[in-house]
Amino acid sequence: MTLTLSADDVNRLADWPGLIEALRAGHRGPKASIGDSFVHARDNTMLVRSAWVPGLAAGVKAATVVPENRDRDLPSIHAQIMLFDDATGQLTALVDGTAVTAWKTAADSALGCDLLARKDAKTLLMVGAGAMAAPLIAAHRTARPGIERVLIWNRTAANAEALAQTDAIFEVASDLPAAMAQADIICCATMSSEPVIQGANVRPGTHVDLVGAYRIDMREADDELHRRGTWFVDSFDTTLDHIGELAIPLKDGTITRDAVKGDLHALVDGVVGRQSDEEITVFKNGGGAHLDVMIAMALCEKARAEG
Repeated sequence: MTLTLSADDVNRLADWPGLIEALRAGHRGPKASIGDSFVHARDNTMLVRSAWVPGLAAGVKAATVVPENRDRDLPSIHAQIMLFDDATGQLTALVDGTAVTAWKTAADSALGCDLLARKDAKTLLMVGAGAMAAPLIAAHRTARPGIERVLIWNRTAANAEALAQTDAIFEVASDLPAAMAQADIICCATMSSEPVIQGANVRPGTHVDLVGAYRIDMREADDELHRRGTWFVDSFDTTLDHIGELAIPLKDGTITRDAVKGDLHALVDGVVGRQSDEEITVFKNGGGAHLDVMIAMALCEKARAEG
């Protein structure tokens, strides 16, 4: 019987520790086969992301990304996920992909943070105050429970102020360079096509998590962060040649492909990682259907266990 999980089901079943561990466990196994298709219309994007995770499941997520929905008071992302049995190929579940995307994206970044950020990190800077800001903050605080202060910067200050009112340790950052100089962890989730993070303002020892750029023409960090930081990705297959964060500096010769030191498989296995407390680590969150499969399967297993 095909299991169906609505957005309410996903949000009821999900928790940060469980989902972060689901991604960690998923990266201990063989690498997934991944295939992506992108269709663009104006500033909008339709993504069809597919993956087969050996020993787990196959899955397809179809999603639309419409940035102008922010002005319509609608989510910018709408998505659905289909899961298929690893052995028989039969459809086993339909899962609300919009809800999974938010949990998956933040859990992906949180796993990168757990594997790369300094253990004594206390100040988190959230750049961007859109729909993903709250889950990203929550996930990072799970990965680093010692966080005592969360700075929030947004181009539209009112959005940062609204988010800052939701927790006693949150505060608005009006000066982005000054906030970067104070942060132990910087998480950036914007729709910017031009760099928001200036590498010269990032202090030694900082961990930088880049989430927002998802198209070939988009990037959130400048060339100086490429020069100063040690770069990692969640997946080589979904980032290097597909997202401007890496594709642009690769094309213009600022970096070479070996500048990216490893993916989540290598990080989870301990093959690569932070080398010193002074090192600037950078994690590019590129997503991918293999991550959706890992998260959706964990939620389906929990739902079935509940009966």
